[in-house]
Amino acid sequence: MNSEKKDNTLSGSPATSTTAGFGKASSRAWIRFAVVTILYLLFLLWVGSWWGLLVVPFIYDVYISRKIKWGWWKELRHPLARTVMSWVDAIVFALVAIYFINQFFIQNFVIPSSSLEKTLLTGDYLLVSKFHYGPRIPQTPLTMPLTQHTLPVFNCKSYLEKPHWDYRRISGLGPVELNDIVVFNYPSGDTVALAPEFQSRDYYAMAYEIGRQMLPQMLSSELSREEERRVFEAYYAAGTAFLKAHPEQFGEITSRPTDRRENYVKRCVGLPGQTLRIVDDVIYLDGKPLPQPQQVQFRYDVQFVRPLDEDTKKELHITNEELGYLQYGAGFPMTAYVRDALVSRGIIAPNPPRSALAQGEELYPLNLQKDWTTADYGGESGIWIPKRGGKVRLTLDNLPLYERPIRIYEGNTLEVKDGRIYINGEPAEEYTFRMDYYWMMGDNRDNSADSRFWGFVPEDHIVGKPLFIWLSLDPDYGLFDGKIRFDRFFKWVGDIR
Repeated sequence: MNSEKKDNTLSGSPATSTTAGFGKASSRAWIRFAVVTILYLLFLLWVGSWWGLLVVPFIYDVYISRKIKWGWWKELRHPLARTVMSWVDAIVFALVAIYFINQFFIQNFVIPSSSLEKTLLTGDYLLVSKFHYGPRIPQTPLTMPLTQHTLPVFNCKSYLEKPHWDYRRISGLGPVELNDIVVFNYPSGDTVALAPEFQSRDYYAMAYEIGRQMLPQMLSSELSREEERRVFEAYYAAGTAFLKAHPEQFGEITSRPTDRRENYVKRCVGLPGQTLRIVDDVIYLDGKPLPQPQQVQFRYDVQFVRPLDEDTKKELHITNEELGYLQYGAGFPMTAYVRDALVSRGIIAPNPPRSALAQGEELYPLNLQKDWTTADYGGESGIWIPKRGGKVRLTLDNLPLYERPIRIYEGNTLEVKDGRIYINGEPAEEYTFRMDYYWMMGDNRDNSADSRFWGFVPEDHIVGKPLFIWLSLDPDYGLFDGKIRFDRFFKWVGDIR
């Protein structure tokens, strides 16, 4: 009997003794280790950081030496404890994997508003590639996956301020191109009033608006640029002081790192180094008109001849939000196709006039007197979009345009004394930009918070390029009466013009 058992033991020995290299590691384990290590080293080469080599010994241990008991919880005696730890192990692994994938490769986004209608609709779920423009190295790497800046339920920061790394972007497939639809961090989101009803508001616009209300009318066309600047500084100081003095109304006033700011999605209509001007709703780049997107829409003061039927509403993707504008006289947004369809069907009167436009004090830059509107923007000379290495001659006339990029985005001090401009304490007649900048606008031109209101988008704010719509849910309908827009499933964003 003993001899038979010994023979059985020996007969099983070749399976465990077929080893290669260190200890009891099989050739298969060595192959897995080699493949994983090579892929990991290629990743480190791509991101340009060799700090990750500190992880290699742990990879070696997982596949070869097995000195660390990674699955220690499997030896727990209590079955409930093993079950709980198995779930914890799975959740931690999933969160790490999701963080890695979202940070460097792809991420899911949903269209929350109508600024890009009818190109992208509210409720479109997008798969966004971070690989196209090159992923950013996380500036605040310690964060809870699947959150942007706030932890649900707890309503606190979802990230740690430290460590904080400088901006660096890994090589991708190429730069942002003209007419690309781009996901980016909201430029004016560096400062936020945290009360829920004010988080989506532009902090700077609120400060200037409140300052204007608090102080008597101080602006006039007779002021010099330096005098005008002092007036705007007074408006902003008064508005800021009021916001900070009333936390019960506005909440805490906080600053957010670049990668923790709200995500926006718009169309790139101006590239670094180009000069942009808008005349009669047409965008001109370096004097040449940019073709309008097919689904661009504007607001009109319409007169309904007969009620809008439900079938037409669904067919033309007319939303309750758009119809709601009519209740407070804000105009009805329509593409040319929708306008002509409603006229031809006798639903609205022909030749509806354009609705009132945002103008002057509402538009970027907020500290400059101007007679611009959203349809006629940039003045006679237009606006030069900064490019990396490009120089601009600074004057008190154009300083409001470039002050925010110089001060906020590129981290310089800037002041005006006795009619002269000082950057970092030194007199400055020109400035050389360190980053590329872009001009972003929504296709829903009269209902889009875009560069006309908050200016240039720096390259360090670029998040990624939407690839396709993988799901589309209409917020106006229920599950069984049209909520799911099946016709938009897997529609490539690049094909939507």
